[in-house]
Amino acid sequence: MLNRPHRRLFRCGRVPLFLLAAASFAVLSPAGDAASPQHWPQWRGPLGSGEGPGAKPPVQWGPATNVAWKTAIPGTGKSSPIIWGDLIVVTTAVPAGSDQQFVVLALNRKDGTERWRTVVRTETPHEGTHRDGTYAGGSALTDGTRIYAFFGSRGLYALDLGGRILWEQQFGRMQTRLGFGEGSSPALHDGTIVVNWDHEGEDFIVALDAATGKQRWRRGRDEPTTWTTPHIVTGGARPQVVVGGTNRTVSYDLASGEEIWTAPGLTANVIPTPVSGDGMLFATSGFRGSALLAVRLRDAKGAVSGPPALAWSYDKDTPYVPSPLLYDGKLYFLKSNSGILTCLDAATGAVHYTERLEDVANVYASPVAADGRVYVVGRDGTTAVLAAGPKPQVLATNRMEEPMDASPALVDREIYLRGTRHLYRVSE
Repeated sequence: MLNRPHRRLFRCGRVPLFLLAAASFAVLSPAGDAASPQHWPQWRGPLGSGEGPGAKPPVQWGPATNVAWKTAIPGTGKSSPIIWGDLIVVTTAVPAGSDQQFVVLALNRKDGTERWRTVVRTETPHEGTHRDGTYAGGSALTDGTRIYAFFGSRGLYALDLGGRILWEQQFGRMQTRLGFGEGSSPALHDGTIVVNWDHEGEDFIVALDAATGKQRWRRGRDEPTTWTTPHIVTGGARPQVVVGGTNRTVSYDLASGEEIWTAPGLTANVIPTPVSGDGMLFATSGFRGSALLAVRLRDAKGAVSGPPALAWSYDKDTPYVPSPLLYDGKLYFLKSNSGILTCLDAATGAVHYTERLEDVANVYASPVAADGRVYVVGRDGTTAVLAAGPKPQVLATNRMEEPMDASPALVDREIYLRGTRHLYRVSE
């Protein structure tokens, strides 16, 4: 039996004045503060591509090398950390008898100490998760003014930077394929937050006012369960939000929800999130098949089925769980959930290489990049660091003593790695 929503707020220490004053900054979009190495505002970074602009993280580390701090996180860690200045935020679900507490947790970036934790809801979930899953798979995101945390059937919450709940929205109960659970994150741009809701019932995508939680538009979809996060493209005449699907890949006008273009569907069980840059968008998935579509955005209108709008496609070695990485004109992705890495020329689709990373066997985390390097984190806690470029060159292999499924965050000279039980700050 479900309990009534129950909220508790715990605070550790005080929030610095510069964070409380963050409302005076321009609102951050996923691509809005790209030049700053200080922030990782969403799970794929400020560009939504996996790149950490301006970051210079270490190449080498280990349990006793270049680990500035290690902090235990309650629950099972699967969602990625986000960072705004001196504040780190993670989501988690903590068992409480037969219930789960759905928690937003903030840490001090300097030393990893807990700043506050907010239990936004306590209830018994109506369905289970995949054996590798969690009840808190969605990562938080921030615009520098508010923090947004999405727990699927448990709702979407906006909090201030001190952890106080400002508003919430409920969307109903998801019924996921085979009871595999929920895992999509929202997307955010210029005061609009977007939630995708593909399941075994009535599907929709909805846009909300980020300040108030009020609905701006809602459009029906017709898809089996997906776990993909919407991707917002801001470089054209009007911002658009793109969502991959098994039946269709669709671009919606961010302001109105109107469909701008549609492209062919991908595979079943779509999980990877699209990436975009240099006028191109890349959507991919890899369960029981392989699909990668490269859409030239300036030409994309209506049904996109061939050139020039569909610039190229690729049908092998695409990822099941990890999202692709777009970095310096190259598209990197893993085969299914393995350590086989492919690098393509993003403009043409030409193959630079497909290479097995010998020390990384299985991967759920999405690859990230900064300072001319690509980081691939394996499920056993091993990270391969490669030189970015058209030839595979492994610079270092780093092992931690904890499984890792969450995607890393890159800021300044640091990389943040979330294991199943701890969050690590790695810095020289």
